[in-house]
Amino acid sequence: MSYGSYLDLDRLLSSQHPVSKPEHHDELLFIIQHQTSELWLKLILHELLEARRLFDQDNLGKALKCIARVKAIQRTMTEQWSVLGTLTPREYAQFRGFLGNSSGFQSYQYRGVEFLLGNKNRGMLRVFESDPEAHALLSTLLSEPTLYDSFLAVLARADYDIPADVLHRDTSEPWVFHKELVPVFQKIYESDDTPWGLYEACEDLVDVEDNFQAWRFRHLRTVQRTIGFKVGTGGSSGVDFLKRALDLTFFPELYAVRTEIGS
Repeated sequence: MSYGSYLDLDRLLSSQHPVSKPEHHDELLFIIQHQTSELWLKLILHELLEARRLFDQDNLGKALKCIARVKAIQRTMTEQWSVLGTLTPREYAQFRGFLGNSSGFQSYQYRGVEFLLGNKNRGMLRVFESDPEAHALLSTLLSEPTLYDSFLAVLARADYDIPADVLHRDTSEPWVFHKELVPVFQKIYESDDTPWGLYEACEDLVDVEDNFQAWRFRHLRTVQRTIGFKVGTGGSSGVDFLKRALDLTFFPELYAVRTEIGS
């Protein structure tokens, strides 16, 4: 066993295949940026799935350890946009045409993270019909409870008044705002008797969403500085599509409760 064989470096370091003709110097940066992002997304999925499993076992401490790791990965991924930001509009334009219809929109791991956090979209499965492995993963995540669903079940088992229709909702549907949860979270935030782990879990989920929004914003700004308002390579509306994504939320009640605390 050697360092290289353990990490399978021969395969890893030979997995960058520029398609530009002649090969453009900066295409390697573009490939490695996105490959690295996919590796981090793989680890985020790994940690979120474990956090959900631990929530289901009421093992709050270990679940929050997994979420802490996710938060650290998110910060790394956000800062990573600064590397791609060194790619100038002229440099990208010289090989962009060779990318065809490939697009980050087609990242099934990114979509899996969104599904696991509550932003489910059954229609997205069509995008991955030609990839059985990706389609199977997303189909599973579409039907299973989200991380938030599992946390709300933790609260219910701790005798917080989580409505039955929330606990037994159709988890294949995207999460929508439930105003009846706001008083539950208000009690958690305002009561001196709240177990610290439950309070910490609420704040950690807010951190995850804040980090996700920071990543989305840096993505938007990097795309804008590189291609302006051109249509995305996969046919999306580019910057406009990314702007709309900033309006998405995973845990709306944890933000809405801020207005009620102390009032």
